[in-house]
Amino acid sequence: MKQLRVGMVGYKFMGKAHSNAYRTLPMFFPESVKPEMKVLCGRDDKAVRLAAEQLGWSEYVTDWKELVARDDIDLIDINAPSDVHKEIALAAAKAGKHIFCEKPLALTLNDSREMLQAAEEAGVRHMVGFNYRFSPAVQLVKKLVQSGRLGQIYHFRAWFLQDWILDPEFPLVWRLQKEIAGSGSHGDLGAHLIDLAHYLVGDIREVIGMSETFIKERPLADEMTGLSAKGGKGNDAPKGAVTVDDATLFLARFENGALGSFEATRFAAGHRSTNSFEINGSLGSVKFDFERMNELEVYFTSDDEDVQGFRRVLATDPAHAYAEAWWPPGHTIGFEHTFIHEVLELGAAISQGRQPEPNFRDGVKCQAVLEAVERSVSERRWVDLSEM
Repeated sequence: MKQLRVGMVGYKFMGKAHSNAYRTLPMFFPESVKPEMKVLCGRDDKAVRLAAEQLGWSEYVTDWKELVARDDIDLIDINAPSDVHKEIALAAAKAGKHIFCEKPLALTLNDSREMLQAAEEAGVRHMVGFNYRFSPAVQLVKKLVQSGRLGQIYHFRAWFLQDWILDPEFPLVWRLQKEIAGSGSHGDLGAHLIDLAHYLVGDIREVIGMSETFIKERPLADEMTGLSAKGGKGNDAPKGAVTVDDATLFLARFENGALGSFEATRFAAGHRSTNSFEINGSLGSVKFDFERMNELEVYFTSDDEDVQGFRRVLATDPAHAYAEAWWPPGHTIGFEHTFIHEVLELGAAISQGRQPEPNFRDGVKCQAVLEAVERSVSERRWVDLSEM
């Protein structure tokens, strides 16, 4: 079994998710490429050392340039903040390393295009981290759309709702700073919705949007880990400007004529992570909510009239993607499994000499929509993707 020697930059929220995927993959998918968790990289010597021990990495370094230059690394995994994606990816491509980069791919469309060009010119494999594609229920939606069982697709409506920064005293974490994150809920949450739309329905032709930043400034953060942080409170606490959107909504028209609506916000009280979409076609509809990720609601117009209605499909039977590798039917899987399936695809693509899906091309296509919406918000008009 071929070994895939991994060097990873970043070790917090996504770093834990990726580490778990590398460790778990061979246990449940024994025929897959086996990842070797070789080197972990982070700037804080003490923190990265502790993380390496906790997550199961053999070594650690504090300089990503040292990591990329090593001859004993095949894959560079980038899950550090968005502002460093480009520089690390360009160096990794130049060094001939395969690249797995979290979304959004870069801070700007031009940067993402530069990353794609570098990876393709280097002939390396490249993947972007749109993990929600790898839910078995989402794979079922893809199957229903591709097979024509939903007929002509008319509508795609999607919403990703969270509430983790609802408190105005929540500190100014890096995800709220444009120079580091690129954008707020739009790029963090909306990017997933855009990718799902591309994957399930097709390319987007034009968009029009609106956005708002509800809390203009927040206390400076003293400490941050994942989606949690600590900072000063009260009127005397030093504050900094929030430079990204708190909520963005937009409408879209697809190349195939379908219509779309998208909503991403971190100000939806009671919604911890409601990542949902609905697709309506001429022959049926589907509804998905990641908070109930093992279920898909399905409706077919061909059902007899007296039993028509949405049915609940539990996507844990062997008929569904990845299910045979896991537990008996009805025994559910969770968020972390989407990353395991993601790494499964990455390893298979490297072994087979093809590009994984989704790859940097998908990341660029998503970035183009993100920036088209931002242009629409700024100029208060419909923006065609051909302008980007």
